Amino acid sequence: MSLTIYNTLAREKQPFKPIDPKNVRMYVCGPTVYDFAHIGNARPVIVFDVLFRLLRHIYGEKHVTYVRNITDVEDKIIARAAERKVSIRELTEGTAKVYQEDALALGNLPPTLEPRVTDTMPEIIAMIATLVKNNRAYVAEGHVLFDVASDTDYGKLSRRALDDMIAGARVEVAPYKKNPMDFVLWKPSDATMPGWDSPWGNGRPGWHIECSAMGEKHLGETFDIHGGGIDLIFPHHENEIAQSEGAHHGRPIANYWMHNGFLQVEGEKMSKSLGNFITIRELLAEKKFGAEQWHGRVLRLAMLGTHYRQPIDWTLDRLTQARTTLMEWARLLHDVQPADDPSGDVLAALSDDLNTPSVFAALHGLAAAARTNADDRRRLRRTLAFLGLYGGEKDVDFLVGQTIDAAAVEDLIARRNAARKTKNFAEADRLRAELTAMGVAIEDGAAGTTWKVMS
Repeated sequence: MSLTIYNTLAREKQPFKPIDPKNVRMYVCGPTVYDFAHIGNARPVIVFDVLFRLLRHIYGEKHVTYVRNITDVEDKIIARAAERKVSIRELTEGTAKVYQEDALALGNLPPTLEPRVTDTMPEIIAMIATLVKNNRAYVAEGHVLFDVASDTDYGKLSRRALDDMIAGARVEVAPYKKNPMDFVLWKPSDATMPGWDSPWGNGRPGWHIECSAMGEKHLGETFDIHGGGIDLIFPHHENEIAQSEGAHHGRPIANYWMHNGFLQVEGEKMSKSLGNFITIRELLAEKKFGAEQWHGRVLRLAMLGTHYRQPIDWTLDRLTQARTTLMEWARLLHDVQPADDPSGDVLAALSDDLNTPSVFAALHGLAAAARTNADDRRRLRRTLAFLGLYGGEKDVDFLVGQTIDAAAVEDLIARRNAARKTKNFAEADRLRAELTAMGVAIEDGAAGTTWKVMS
């Protein structure tokens, strides 16, 4: 099977050629665990889980290594721990645990490795020392900074003008910097901050060096794929490239760079000031978005409906439709044994740069055939399981914590009957789907339309 992926560094789709087909290696930037992850953070988790599954299918489960890190020391963590009057350890252990639980609830496989910054300090210090030795970094007032002017290729990933890079990086103005763009590799810690002994005094690492060191430790100097959200292209991934190439005499950190697009909520950028900031945990466990809780697989299906490189609008309609679809599939598949292999059409679509819109076109076609064909039902079940979208749930399992409003049901039935009388069957079908999404089954008979809660 031929796999092509869009390489951000090259700005084009390219055939994927692993360094070693028996050891395909991928690194994806994980969370900084100062708070619960928001729904935008879920997108790279889901996207690169699908890629992980595809790589395992192509090369074999034992021949793919997926590293997704946890950043457990950073200035935001220090500030949040002080704000909550808890230890940094207590804060990061709690939020990391919730993140891992949320990732599993969304139907993701655990990554092969999930390293933490605090477990990688010797490698971080060693890489910084190498950069200083290679004249790619310098020491100033207890800080170690990367010397951007020493890297003639700096900016090749983001392809930004220098002025744009300075604005985008929100650079810290400091008198000890040679250049405003120089970024921190190591900084001093006072008695109130976490710190580690180093050749430059007690301190802690800058954000960017952490991923370079964790990637090298677990995947080698050069690995196959580096992924993350589009917001990480600059400065984080740009700086990772500069550090790693500076430490390794120009050898690349990764051959392919992949980035997922932004997420907005109901047409607006997600922000706490707009009141539309939503965490994964709130969607799974609280009635915050649409006054409902949502099953993790519903969130996963809704997320995958848009191609990973495109922006996605997170709406109530999107989630409701995803739930309706999963419930319809679940009614087809309950007690069905899976086939041996996923759908070839789905695998072909995924192999074209994770073309999930084409994947779902193939899934809907397979579901239509599955209504009358047992082999197609078995193939559908295997394919949905392969995608992390189905694990044997009944249709009602997708109605998490939902209660039925009888008056609302009667109103929808009345509107549906009125639509049928005027032969507006598209609207009647839409209203029936809405009832299904509420967990209501209806039946038309001589005495009219009756309904019941699905069981």
